[in-house]
Amino acid sequence: MTRYLWIGLGGCLGAIARYLLVGWAAQRWGTTFPYGTLLVNVSGSFLLCFLAEVLSTRLALYPTLRLALTVGFLGAYTTFSTFSYEWLQLAQDGNGWQSLGYLLGSVLGGGLAGLLGLLLGRGL
Repeated sequence: MTRYLWIGLGGCLGAIARYLLVGWAAQRWGTTFPYGTLLVNVSGSFLLCFLAEVLSTRLALYPTLRLALTVGFLGAYTTFSTFSYEWLQLAQDGNGWQSLGYLLGSVLGGGLAGLLGLLLGRGL
């Protein structure tokens, strides 16, 4: 039961972090493009890969803390389902270039950020 509470706590904090970051990006760059979701997905990809590498090879954290960080916090923080919806909305609204940029930025940016997190995690 304790592990579920840790995951829930991590999820609560991850959802709040996502909300704050998306709101900050909207205030900074506007809402004509989903900058906040893109930023969350790329940073979340980096963090998940980094933590997965570091926690499995360098640091022996308690399994419940690892679950709280990865499944809980980052599971609530990342917004891939929101990305799918926003990408389709851009395409349906006739914003072909923005739609393509968002798709490529999310997938390639997330993949490259994940690779960077993995490499940095291995380098510690």
